Amino acid sequence: MPPTRARLATFAVFALNGFILGMWIVNIPTIKDRTGIDQAELGLILLVLGGAAWVGMQLAGRAIDRWGSRPVVTVAASALALTIPGPAFATSGMQLVLVLAVVGFFNGIVDVAQNAQAVVVERAYGRPIMAAFHAFFSLGGLLAAVLGGGLIALDVDVRISLSVAAVVGLLIALALRTSFVPAPAPVEDAGPRTRASWTSRVLLLGLLAFALLLGEGVAYDWSTVHLRDSLGSSETVAAFAYGAFSITMTIVRLFADRVVAAWGPAVYVGRAALLGAAGLLGAALAPSAAVAIIAWAVFGVGLAGCVPQFFSAAGNVDESASGTYLARVTGMGYLGLLAGPSIIGLLTHWVSLTTAFAVPIVGCLLAGLLAPSALRAKEPA
Repeated sequence: MPPTRARLATFAVFALNGFILGMWIVNIPTIKDRTGIDQAELGLILLVLGGAAWVGMQLAGRAIDRWGSRPVVTVAASALALTIPGPAFATSGMQLVLVLAVVGFFNGIVDVAQNAQAVVVERAYGRPIMAAFHAFFSLGGLLAAVLGGGLIALDVDVRISLSVAAVVGLLIALALRTSFVPAPAPVEDAGPRTRASWTSRVLLLGLLAFALLLGEGVAYDWSTVHLRDSLGSSETVAAFAYGAFSITMTIVRLFADRVVAAWGPAVYVGRAALLGAAGLLGAALAPSAAVAIIAWAVFGVGLAGCVPQFFSAAGNVDESASGTYLARVTGMGYLGLLAGPSIIGLLTHWVSLTTAFAVPIVGCLLAGLLAPSALRAKEPA
């Protein structure tokens, strides 16, 4: 019988993670003013958060292979909730660096552990359900944007809003702890446990996750800039580019699993990544803001369900090292998410913004061409 409770709990932890991070994101301007840092310092501090998250991801893989994802996701989600008020209480740039390093570390662990639990649940269901979990992460972020924005409009102190979010998050994390699928009993053997080795398939999955999440990062940070600077739109109109991308990403993730079940993950990613490339090319060539907004929405449709298939495949390469392989692919993808905006920014010193979009377009094309091989591949016995 499918573990329905575990599926619902995993939906909830994805949404909780998106909500907690979203509450931090919507309050970044306020926290920036409280700590007295400038934009350049904020950029460096955010890199610290990303670096700490990557470290947490790598440690999470080993912990999951040893104890299972249930205790790891419970402890890490609880710790993430408890640490999220930290930025609101920071009064200097150095304090913000320290607290965000802790936040990033636990977020990295949660990221891998929730995906590992999702892989276990999907395996029990025997059909694709991974994309829907990622949709709930997006829905959690949307809830934070609405609720957090409302609290800001009501002039609620950021320390209060993030502290309340922490309490709610902790209670939810603890309430979910018994609903997750536990780790299977370890198999006793005489020899020591061997370290999971890198394989060509894991490396390819990681590189493709890097390529597509690089494109996702570009959409997050450059879609609004594209409309404002390249097409002369107002900031209000420019915001619709990011909104269109985010909305289509969320909606498609809610329904992508049905298409994956019908087509298979290899065919799905092959077609969807190419659609993403077409969408971003359309945005780069768009003659008007209206066309560009539609193109960014198409880009979101293309990317939405792809990366979850890589995570699912990584978690099933070897069940005994599922956490380690998932952490490697997740970590490489996360590096793409962080690197994408920086790569585009660097290239704009020499070429136009729309020309720089060639990098994520090529990444999508390569993913569309190579993903079918990666997702069909089987490790030798």
